[in-house]
Amino acid sequence: MNSTVANEPEALPIAEFTALSRRIIDTVETVIDGKREAVELALMVMLAEGHLLIEDVPGVGKTMLAKALARTVDCSVSRIQFTPDLLPADITGVSVYNQATRDFEFKHGPIFANLVIGDEINRASPKTQSALLESMAERQVTVDGQTYALQAPFTVFATQNPIEMEGTYALPEAQRDRFMARISMGYPDQNAEMAMLRAREKTSPLDDVEPQVTADQLLQMIASVRNIFVSQAVEHYIVAIAQATRDDAELRLGASPRATLQLMRAAKARAALDGREFVLPDDVNKLAGAVLGHRVVASARSMGNGPANSSTVGDIIARIVFETPVPLGPTGSN
Repeated sequence: MNSTVANEPEALPIAEFTALSRRIIDTVETVIDGKREAVELALMVMLAEGHLLIEDVPGVGKTMLAKALARTVDCSVSRIQFTPDLLPADITGVSVYNQATRDFEFKHGPIFANLVIGDEINRASPKTQSALLESMAERQVTVDGQTYALQAPFTVFATQNPIEMEGTYALPEAQRDRFMARISMGYPDQNAEMAMLRAREKTSPLDDVEPQVTADQLLQMIASVRNIFVSQAVEHYIVAIAQATRDDAELRLGASPRATLQLMRAAKARAALDGREFVLPDDVNKLAGAVLGHRVVASARSMGNGPANSSTVGDIIARIVFETPVPLGPTGSN
């Protein structure tokens, strides 16, 4: 047996996995009240070894969600505040000449952490945004011809304001495709906002968040998600949805093969959180919008000039999922 296989973390029994995931979700909900769906999706992305893009207007708790989830895991966490003057080296690190050794030493940047919070990612220039491409796709950083591996687990939680907000740059397609899912927080309902006023009058509930799992336990939970079974029928269903986005007349850019793979991984995490060891078509249906919505691009004709003939990307994906035949054969066993 080679060393890579020998060092693979051992998957947890599904009951233990479910118990740990519920502890994490319940802890995050002490900080983010009334947004259980967003909390669960954020955890799913982390367990599926993906990256999460949280997009919404300022002040609705985007960064707070990322911070709260990061604090539930006992591992290294870094935060990068993206600004127009931020440079790629401020993220990846830089080689510095050491006069004592008469040689260059690499000083690690904030990307070298298990959980990286990128705040307002679309306020940095496209050149600086591109510094994340290699690390998010390949779990490594190359500086001055030298490649440095990033330690597992590695997840980027990035927040951004809508592109119509002042001082923002649109993320290029290649950057958006690195994110497994995109979510919006939305405004809290009246009861949740009242509860927030009372809870945060004197202190922040974030101060009371304690780690619920170790880094090793998180790796075991990730291994559990990898072991979730996906039948051939469900695989065909996922591919059919992805291919339909490429052929749809209302889209000028469909889902990439990376999107197909990440939709399957996200569905496996969804099944594990529900206490199942196999993926159902329902898991795929529920996640298609979050996983594909930021990757596809609507055609100018589909957006139209008014409400009578305009369609949002979310509407188009929902229609594609509805029109794609659901597999009728066995999906829960070999």
